[in-house]
This record gives sequence, structure tokens and C-alpha cells, in this order.
Amino acid sequence: MEWIAASLPALMWVGLLLTPWRPWSTRERIEADPHAASVDLSQITVLIPARNEADVIGLTLSGLQAQGSGLQIIVVDDQSTDDTGNIAAAFPNVRVIGGQPLPQGWAGKLWALEQGNAHVHTPMTLLLDADIQLQPGLLPALLAHKQHDNRQFVSLMADLRRTSFWDRLLLPAFVYYFKLLYPFSISNSSSRLVAAAAGGCILVDTQALQQAGAFASLRNALIDDCTLARQIKNAGYRTWLGLSRGVVSLRPYGNLRSIHDMVARSAFTQLGYSTLLLLVVTVLFAIAYGLPFAMLGSPAWRLGLLALAAMMLSYVPMLRYYHMRLAWALLLPLGAVLYLGMTWSSAIRYWRGVRSKWKDRTYST
Repeated sequence: MEWIAASLPALMWVGLLLTPWRPWSTRERIEADPHAASVDLSQITVLIPARNEADVIGLTLSGLQAQGSGLQIIVVDDQSTDDTGNIAAAFPNVRVIGGQPLPQGWAGKLWALEQGNAHVHTPMTLLLDADIQLQPGLLPALLAHKQHDNRQFVSLMADLRRTSFWDRLLLPAFVYYFKLLYPFSISNSSSRLVAAAAGGCILVDTQALQQAGAFASLRNALIDDCTLARQIKNAGYRTWLGLSRGVVSLRPYGNLRSIHDMVARSAFTQLGYSTLLLLVVTVLFAIAYGLPFAMLGSPAWRLGLLALAAMMLSYVPMLRYYHMRLAWALLLPLGAVLYLGMTWSSAIRYWRGVRSKWKDRTYST
């Protein structure tokens, strides 16, 4: 019986390493080319929803100014109570739109995008979060990839800031788990099984966006990026998702509570608010992360050791990509326990009537 139990996590982790779609790899990537020649970007309008982003909006807009010429920028000031709108208005080629109050049934970010979308008249739209800074040469590289690969929708996962122990423990693992949940190679294929995107940076054909229903069709979605990617794919268009160190998140986390709030706002949504799926995930995590350690003191210790080695090996490419010490792979099980706890916290919030909390807004069930 011990041998059967020990074989389960070993098969899971070794099987993960051998899957042909390689969800653990970092091969899907686009990096900035700071030495690229200046590019005409007049066919792109940048749409930025911003709510109380005075601390970062200047850096975000400065990054856009360095991308090329002709770029049009719209900032939707979503009922900010700080100086977000005034800071944005001081930049050239930036139009600030005062956001209207949030209607019933809309998520805040999507309502801001919907208002800005009415003012987009270019062939392409760049959806950019207010806390995302693009390194010089990133947008031309993204545009070139989109055109060369004939994609109508391309997005990049941001490089999350790592300034503390908790950041280093959990944020690379966040990207790792996202890739396991939404394998990029399948999402980037013609298969309808997986559709994924990273909402911080999305370049999309404006026509495709409109034909997919734009933002009104997903007005209440909390995982709006993947929902939008699904709608784009269902409309017959091609999507692509990758990593980039040239898309930099300016949002500071720094402590466990901040990361918890970021994860808990949508973790239970990922499971479709299903208690059954939550229990299944809990059992799978227990088998994958707990059972190998339990087997180390049994006659099947070699299988437990094999599972642990395969588990940590699957995390190495992510650590290398973000220039982190490989020793962090030893703490992947600890990160898994914390993420499972955040998922349960998200579920408990939902059961208490709170669907999500973000940006001083509470979305009830």
C-alpha cells in the first residue's frame, strides 16, 4: 500500500516534466530591445484604467513615451480620490477621461475600459494596467511578434516586483501555477481547450475586440483577461500569451497580506465557485506536496525522493528566468501550502457573501 501511495506523487511530477506542452517551461517570451530603431506607433491607442494610481501612473506614462512616435494614450480616471488625473494630464499625447460612477453589475476595471473604448479610433488597442511600466523597445517588439505571427490578440505576463522574502517565495510561484493552470503552448494553439491572457499588457486588433463583444460582454468578470481571451478565440481569432521581463509591475506587495489579497480576490472564481472542485484541489495538493515528505520515512522513500526532485526541477526554469537562486525551489511546498490557504480564504469570503474585494470596492455574491 505504501508503494502505491508513494507512486502517485512520483507519477504526477515526473508526468508533468514529460508532458509535450511543457507548462513548466519559459520558452514563450518576448523581451524588450532598447537598441531598436524608432517605430511609428500611430496605429495604436493605449487604454489605461486608473483608480488612485498617483504613485505609479507617472512611471507608466514615462515608459510609454519611450516606446516610439505617434502613440495615442487614453487614461480613464476611475473616480480617483488622489492626484492620478492631474499627473496623467501633464504628459504629452495623453487624454484623460473622467470616469462615471460604477453601474450595478459591472467590475470597476471593465467599466473604465468600456468608457475609454468609445474613444479608440485606431486599428489596434493596447490594454495596459496603470501600474505596468514597459521597458524601452518592448512595444515595438510586441507589435513585430504580433504581425509576424499573424495574431489578433497578444499579451505578456508582467515581471512582478520582488523586494521581500514573501515576494520571492510567492510571486514567481504565482506565474508558475498560472502556467500549469493555463499551459501557454495550448492557449497559443488553435485549440479551444485553453484560452488565457495576462490583463496587465494586451495588444489587440480593435476590430477583433469589438466583434468579440468588447467589455460589455464580460462586464462582471473578475478574471477578465482570460475571459476576454476566450471570447476572442471563440470569435475565430488567434491569441498568444508569453512572459516578459520588459513588462514591469510597479505595484509593491512586500508582505503576505498584500499577496493574499491579490490571490484571494479571484482564487475561488478560478474554481467556478465549486466546493467540490475546492476539495479536489485540496486532495491533489496533499498528494503532490505532502505525500512525498510522508514517504521519506517509509520503505518507499526512493519514490518520495523522486517526486520531490521532479517537483523542484519543474520550478527551476521559472527561477532561472527571473534570475533567482535555485535554492528557492526547496521552498515550493511551503508556497503551495500558502496558496492553498489563500484559495480557502477566497472560498470563505464567497460563502460569507463577498465575491471579491479590490481597489476599495466590494463585489457581493
